[in-house]
Amino acid sequence: MRRGFVRAAGITGGATLTLALASCSLDTIIWGPDGAAVIDTTNRVIAAASAGDATALVCAGAAPEMGAPEDWTGLAAEEPERLVGDHWPDQAALDAAWSINVSLPVDRVAGGTNAPGDLFFRDTDDGLCLVDVAWSTVEFEG
Repeated sequence: MRRGFVRAAGITGGATLTLALASCSLDTIIWGPDGAAVIDTTNRVIAAASAGDATALVCAGAAPEMGAPEDWTGLAAEEPERLVGDHWPDQAALDAAWSINVSLPVDRVAGGTNAPGDLFFRDTDDGLCLVDVAWSTVEFEG
């Protein structure tokens, strides 16, 4: 009888864990809810900028360099982190709270390619908004 209870408790516990994980995205599990929100907002910025209009996601009063729509095509959100002001002093002055790097698709990696490299977000009462974009140039040593 005791063994049956333990087995039932184990099955119930596993089912509860499965339900809990099913309601969370993988990004939420890995990065927590704040990091997942940064990834989600980054993906929305990439999609909007690729379509030529990310203004709805830009913070009031901010003027990030957005480049051309084709600069954003195929970019992928990578690793969000709380802004490190010593590393990004210009963005800290813009009251950015988060930074996230973005990566180029393999077919766009070529020496001299200039593309968005890092995005910076401010926390607001309405959620995250974009305050700046740091551009990167692909360099190859040979």
